[in-house]
Amino acid sequence: MSRPLVVVLDDSQNVARASADWSPVEARADLRILSEAFASEEAVAAALADAEIIIPMRERTVFTASLLDRLPRLKLLATTGPRTSTLDIAACTARGIVVTNTGGSQVGAATSELAFALILASARGLGRADAAMHQGGWHEGVPLGEVVAGKRLGIVGLGKLGQRVARYAKAFDMEVVAWSQNLTDETAAAAGVRRVEKTELFATSDVISLHLVLSERTRGIVGEAELRAMKPGACLVNTARGPLVAERPFLERLQAGSIRAALDVYDKEPLPADHPLRGLPNVVLTPHLGYSAAPVFAEYYGESVENVVAFLDGNPIRVVNPEVLAG
Repeated sequence: MSRPLVVVLDDSQNVARASADWSPVEARADLRILSEAFASEEAVAAALADAEIIIPMRERTVFTASLLDRLPRLKLLATTGPRTSTLDIAACTARGIVVTNTGGSQVGAATSELAFALILASARGLGRADAAMHQGGWHEGVPLGEVVAGKRLGIVGLGKLGQRVARYAKAFDMEVVAWSQNLTDETAAAAGVRRVEKTELFATSDVISLHLVLSERTRGIVGEAELRAMKPGACLVNTARGPLVAERPFLERLQAGSIRAALDVYDKEPLPADHPLRGLPNVVLTPHLGYSAAPVFAEYYGESVENVVAFLDGNPIRVVNPEVLAG
């Protein structure tokens, strides 16, 4: 009897193997770990044609209904993290595919810490300073930095992550204001910040940090009007999702040197090698590292191993679509 094939996807940092003990899976199945991003749905289908169990890394590969139709052997999608916006769960259920998830107890801290690290990196020109030092230089080409104490941080989206960043900012003596579509004065006050209107936030903040979930309601929520309202030299920090910001006017403002940015997420990921963002000195870039921290991946992959073994035992756990088990 042939052994099932388990495929781990999108291990772009080559850390999956060391993040968990895979021996319980390898005792029962063949394990394949893939690191490269896929160029197309056709490439995904070809690479995963024989897979019965797939472990995606959150939202790096999109699983549409059409892709699932091209994976007839697939029985389990063991997703990492508690939720994902790039998996058609209804289509999985209709095709009898079990979907499981994992916890993400450290994701909020990891992403919020990176957001504030980007604020400081942009303020002090750390990207250019680091590059100069590695190239044998010293102060040449490194701009004078700013001090964040006393500056205004505008938070767009005052959920759990936004509230964490607000606490960090207040510890650095920043003034903090916030706005989102449903934010009330009372909720903002309970988080120790002041709610302002969107127009005021963009026009008066020295740093703006985005912490919204991407949806049709929030796509492009930072548009040309908001970008043009930003103060000269103000910094837009995005560790949420790239499409929250309208890309064309954003690039125009950055290329003109009117504003700064510190970005961890992009419209297209991985960011193309020739993308204009890569050549701008007023932009700090990181390759979507928000949740990419050792304790997060230990939880993701450790619980994924448990999910796969439980499924192979016929007793799946952490099932997102339990109705599929009744079929």
